[in-house]
Amino acid sequence: MRIQVETRSGPWGDPEPRVFFIGRRRLSVVEVLDRWLATEHNYFKVTADDGDVYILRFDSEGGFWDLTLFQRDA
Repeated sequence: MRIQVETRSGPWGDPEPRVFFIGRRRLSVVEVLDRWLATEHNYFKVTADDGDVYILRFDSEGGFWDLTLFQRDA
């Protein structure tokens, strides 16, 4: 699912998610739990201010973000 993301500069100067939108819903990133690189994508496992966990994927060639996983806080 394509999403809109506001970023900040990460530890290596790459874009890191700060805020993201699912529809009109605005979610702030509370913590980046993990990050990993693939050939054409950067992945970020984050906790949002709603307490849920999300995996966001940045397509470095296309310059767009996708939501790839959502896990509700149990």
